[in-house]
Amino acid sequence: MSETSPFAAARCPRLIVKVGSSLLVTPEGEVRRDWLAGLAADIAAAVRAGQQVAIVSSGAIALGARRLKLAKGGRASLEDAQAAAATGQIALSQVWAECLGAEGLTAAQMLVTLDDLEDRRRYLNAAATLGRLLGLGVVPVINENDSVATEEIRFGDNDRLAARVAQAAGAQGVLLLSDIDGLYDRAPSLPGATLVERVPRIDAAIEAMAGGSTSGMGSGGMTSKIQAAKIATRAGIALAIASGRVDHPFARYVETGHGTLFPAQRAAPARKAWLGGRLTVRGTVHVDAGAVAALNQGKSLLPAGAVRIEGDFARGDLIAIAGPGGVIASGLAEYDVADAVRIAGKRSDEAATILGYAPRAALVHRNHMVLA
Repeated sequence: MSETSPFAAARCPRLIVKVGSSLLVTPEGEVRRDWLAGLAADIAAAVRAGQQVAIVSSGAIALGARRLKLAKGGRASLEDAQAAAATGQIALSQVWAECLGAEGLTAAQMLVTLDDLEDRRRYLNAAATLGRLLGLGVVPVINENDSVATEEIRFGDNDRLAARVAQAAGAQGVLLLSDIDGLYDRAPSLPGATLVERVPRIDAAIEAMAGGSTSGMGSGGMTSKIQAAKIATRAGIALAIASGRVDHPFARYVETGHGTLFPAQRAAPARKAWLGGRLTVRGTVHVDAGAVAALNQGKSLLPAGAVRIEGDFARGDLIAIAGPGGVIASGLAEYDVADAVRIAGKRSDEAATILGYAPRAALVHRNHMVLA
């Protein structure tokens, strides 16, 4: 493996590798064992070189749907997906344990829900477990707990889950193995489509290049990968998209660098990085141009800058902050929605009279806010 790659062991001591459903499972619901054995060999080589590796693996629903003979790959309804996941997760963990075991590695299973990584205390517990497993030389195999997750409390794709797991694990890199070899400047099927090899900054032009899932088996697509890259790079973690449609895909990416790399940005403080990666937004505060300027200078959001409030949130919930040009930040609400509506547009010294109690300093304090 190339030592100059940002994902080589010497430069990336802890790595998260995400494997999509369409790579692991055939359209008929069979495991691609030869391919998986090659990936396990890659992981074993990385571990021998001193790298700690965790896997975020899709495939439980696809495997379970075949065993239960469910229509539409187990995705016809939420109930079907939950039943397929409960059945397929046993097969998925078994095949990973077998392939990693053949390389002398011990596998561990972790199932998480969105709430496990959105709640700060549970997030820290998951981080501690991951850290201990990796420190013991174990390869954690992580998946969303689709058997209990509902539409309201689920990631919905393992790309963003991989980025959040990387945060929790203190990883330096995330490798998304996909059915496409990276981000293209237009649909890859169109003439002249060009692979974007490096994305130093994710802006509107980059987001416009994203498309949907092409395999029909998974729930992610290029949009979810861009969102994952935002979460990872904001936390100081590099993320790459590379093709899994080759033998030994991990080793091939490290050797060739063929794919799309999103380099790590300067890491935000741990709590702010966690906030920036949260996905459950309960409401939106629309603000004026003056408030936008103040937020960009690192100030808190005061009631006077709010022009409209939407959603249903309580104090401590994550809310978005939108200016005239769109969402500019997110943070934890200092008020519930009813009180926030009452003091929106008012000066801070008026809030006590309106609310009947001493007000808090801001609608969203700068210490609990991250810019988009």
